[in-house]
Amino acid sequence: MPNKKVLITGAAGFLGSHLCDRFIREGFDVVGMDNLITGDLRNIEHLFGLKEFEFYHHDVSKFIHVPGKLDYILHFASPASPIDYLKIPIQTLKVGSLGTHNCLGLALAKHARILVASTSEVYGDPLVHPQNEEYWGNVNPVGPRGVYDEAKRFQEAITMAYHTYHGLDTRIVRIFNTYGPRMRLNDGRALPAFIGQALRGEDLTVFGDGSQTRSFCYVDDLVEGVYRLLMSDYVQPVNIGNPDEISLLDFAKEILALTGSNQRIVFKDLPVDDPKQRQPDISRAKAILKWEPGVSRAEGLKRTYDFFKALPKEELYRQPRVFSANDKA
Repeated sequence: MPNKKVLITGAAGFLGSHLCDRFIREGFDVVGMDNLITGDLRNIEHLFGLKEFEFYHHDVSKFIHVPGKLDYILHFASPASPIDYLKIPIQTLKVGSLGTHNCLGLALAKHARILVASTSEVYGDPLVHPQNEEYWGNVNPVGPRGVYDEAKRFQEAITMAYHTYHGLDTRIVRIFNTYGPRMRLNDGRALPAFIGQALRGEDLTVFGDGSQTRSFCYVDDLVEGVYRLLMSDYVQPVNIGNPDEISLLDFAKEILALTGSNQRIVFKDLPVDDPKQRQPDISRAKAILKWEPGVSRAEGLKRTYDFFKALPKEELYRQPRVFSANDKA
């Protein structure tokens, strides 16, 4: 009996590459797709020699063709860090709208189940804490973060429309802050930024007064939650994240302790519309998926730090990508 086949968009990214690994371990044939705007082939080069893996260098905002059968689609293609989506706002909107439309159309044509990767950013700067799936959010659609927030909100809306109108078998995961090996040190998010600064001997930069909170989920736990949701029968959005909340100032202190650094913590102005609180209510995931995170922040941070510490020194100083006019269009 042939293996089941899954298409994973954004396959060369942080989460996409870990999903490729998981599905190959589960016995699937995996088609990875990425336009490599923010993804990196080094994340999946260990898979290129496997007969169960093939890679398409393609932008999902354009028509998608994958020959043969597909059983599942996981749509994870999108810039996910502020340093990226603030530089390529139109591409970010297009992958969330046109890209999602194309993936949904492909799923319909292939009679495949599709899971789309949404985000806790649909909650914006929340007025409800912790955030549960019934909360509709507090988002500024014309602020600088709106290109990402609204792309993901549209993504959820069109996915549910395909489910209700076409009867398409859909799943929606709302991903909270996730970390682990293969993150980019220069992607602008707190954890890789702090570790990168510590490894370079720089002061750690905290925005605002550092009282804003985040909840960090280790990548293996996130992948397990995504897998369980895909294999479930539940079509409404599900939060996947770790509810262990911490202020960014305390988190910076944890990184200094982990790395043994003696750098200072310096403060800069808070970015526009930066959420003050972020903590998932995972009651739905616990009840329906029998899922909750199992890796403690201390253990996850150690694994992540060990990964970054082993990188070649030049990686610590790699500059963020300079996007071209075509990338921004």
